[in-house]
Order: sequence, then structure tokens, then C-alpha cells
Amino acid sequence: MLKYDIKDIKLAEKGKLRIEWAEMDMPVLRMIRDRFKKEKPLKGVKLAACLHVTTETANLMITLKEGGAELALCASNPLSTQDDVASALVKYYKIPVFAIKGEDRDTYYKHIYQALEIKPHITMDDGADLVSTLHKEKRKLLSHVLGGTEETTTGVIRLRAMADDGALKYPVIAVNDAYTKHLFDNRYGTGQSTIDGILRATNRLLAGSIFVVCGYGWCGRGVAMRAKGMGARVVVTEVDPLKALEAVMDGFDVMPIIDAAKIGDIFVTVTGNINVISENVFSKMKNGAIVANTGHFNVEIDIEGLNKLSKSKRVIREFVEEYTLKDGRRIYLLAEGRLVNLSAAEGHPAAVMDMSFANQALSAEYIFKNAKKLEKKVYSVPEEIDREIARLKLESMGIKIDKLTKEQDKYLHSWQMGT
Repeated sequence: MLKYDIKDIKLAEKGKLRIEWAEMDMPVLRMIRDRFKKEKPLKGVKLAACLHVTTETANLMITLKEGGAELALCASNPLSTQDDVASALVKYYKIPVFAIKGEDRDTYYKHIYQALEIKPHITMDDGADLVSTLHKEKRKLLSHVLGGTEETTTGVIRLRAMADDGALKYPVIAVNDAYTKHLFDNRYGTGQSTIDGILRATNRLLAGSIFVVCGYGWCGRGVAMRAKGMGARVVVTEVDPLKALEAVMDGFDVMPIIDAAKIGDIFVTVTGNINVISENVFSKMKNGAIVANTGHFNVEIDIEGLNKLSKSKRVIREFVEEYTLKDGRRIYLLAEGRLVNLSAAEGHPAAVMDMSFANQALSAEYIFKNAKKLEKKVYSVPEEIDREIARLKLESMGIKIDKLTKEQDKYLHSWQMGT
């Protein structure tokens, strides 16, 4: 009997239609699915996935199942689950799902434990909560695991720290590091979906506002680009001098967060670090400032510090909490400080997740075929996988590119030929 824990199975029909809608914009994953269906490269593999339960993720799960894998899926964030999608995966695709939008912390971890009951050979993570739970609380299951994949920057940081400490007990492929992932998903996906989440939650006009982006990695670049495109004056805060210099050269104002706090209208954290907006920063903000996070965990915003400064709070709109400070100023926190693009909107567009999840599918296949050769460390996605995904994406778009001639190839691999 299929095990699952979802909000309402009656939502399945709506979810199925939305999964089909997303699938139309995921041609690369569709090509991989067609091959997987014929070859069954994951036959016999048990795979536990801790991912955002969205329409795009559903198409990845369907692809993996077509490849022969036995699956269990739980959410990688308490607010990112699309309940209708979870229902459709259970009812129509017979995939065990353990995820409910808005679940509390205890339920979140209970769902991770339930997904691990499959005794996975491969883990698929987004933020490394599944991997860390395995290593801390379910160590007996580690002997079954061949390897894993990790979707996001935050998770890769955690896993590299584990590897450096000698704590990582199986190889993991950092899907986030693939060019076809971070150059597109992080920049274009995060950029668009973050703005989408903020606008759905607040319905505020961005044009003319001072929009503060905390962190100028690939995700920060995307958010800054899209905010500027909407007419906002963008301010970037950074700790890395190279990224700060790049932001200046891209035409943005750069300053310390404490200075940005005094002028900003909207703040977005996207660093992967803790307390980026601290109690001290909140104390300097203008009345009416809006604060959101699009980094993986809500730790980027010091919510406990905001509570200390406040005399009251209330939910004034869906996904908007109004904190009234002791001096009367009001600060608005979006989506409880969790991923605003997935909590208040639908996450990345399917077209970019097409490449990200193509990386996931092909990396899972690679792990299963090469597990015996891999060490207990974090690997980048093999270059041949990255290039194949780019090739397939171009093919799906009807775009052709040039090839090197024999003479050109020889020149690039020779040191004898000069100017």
C-alpha cells in the first residue's frame, strides 16, 4: 500500500493539469525521460528526494520513475510545497510524497524520516537537510547509500564543510555548480521568481523604490537585474570585494548594510549566511520597510531580534506580517523569512528548471554507474553532462551553432603555432 502524508488527495486533478502545463516548457527533461523509459538506467535504485514539491519537481520525479527508480519525496522547505502537486504525484503517478504547505518544524522532520524509510541508494537534496539527518540521526542507513546530489548553494556549502571535516560518508554531486544550473536557474530563475513573490505578497510598485539586495552571487545578480528592470534604484551589500566591485561596475550602488538600512524600501537577502539583516539593522530601518529572503533558509533574517524590537505583530496580508516596533515604526516581513519566491509565488519558471532537473536526472544516473570509483567528497557535475544539457536545450530551441574546423582544433591544442 502506498504511504504518503499530504494535505488533500482531492486536489490531485488540479495538480495534474499544472504538472502537464510545466512539462510543456521542459523539453530537455522530456528527452531524457524518453531515453530513461527505454533504457531503465535506474532500475533497482531506491532514491529519497528532499526537494521543493512543485510542478517542475513533479516532472523530475516522473522522469526518475520512468528510469526505473523507486522513489520517496519530501519537502525541502515548510512553505514551498504545492499541495495540489503533492496530491497528483500520489494519485496519478503512485509516488510516495510526504509534504504539506505550512507544516511545522516537527512535521517537516517527520516527513524527512518517512522519506528515509525507503533505505535509499541515492539521495537528492536541496539544502542538505536530508543528508545531515542521515549523518546525525539515521547513520544505520548510510551503508545503503551509493551517493547523492545537491541542488542549491546553501546545501553545497554545508556538504563541503562536512567533507572538509571528514564527516561526509558518501560522494555527492553539486548540481548547483553546473553551468547549466547556476548561470540560468540562479540568475534568471531566482531573479524573476523573487520579484514575482514580492509583488504577489505586497502588490507594491517597484519603480522609484530603493531596493536593497544583500549578496551579489548568481542569485543576487539575478534579483538586482530584475529589480532594476522594474525601475527600482538598486543598492547592493556585500562582504566579498570582488563581487562588490562587480556590482559597482554593473551600475549599482554598493554600501554597508547598516547604511542601506536607513534608506531602503525593500530588502532581499540572498547570501546563504546567518543574520544578514540583524537586530541592529532592523533598528535603523525606515517606517514601512519590507523585508524578504530568497536564500534557502530563514536564518538570513534575525527574526528573533525583530521580535525583541517589536511590541506587537499581526498578519496584514497573506504572507505579510506587520511588526510594530516599540517606537511605533512598522516593518513588514514576507513569508516568515522563508523563500519568498516559493512561499508567496510558484518558484522558478519551468524553462530554467528544465536544465537544473536535467542535471539532477543525469547526475543520478552517473552516480549509479560510477559509485565504486567515487570518493567521499563533493564533486562538480561532469563537464560532459553539462555540455550535453546545453546542447539539448539549444536543440529544443531550434538553435544551431558552429563547430571547430580541424585546423582550429589543432591550433587550440598546439603551442608551436604562434601569432
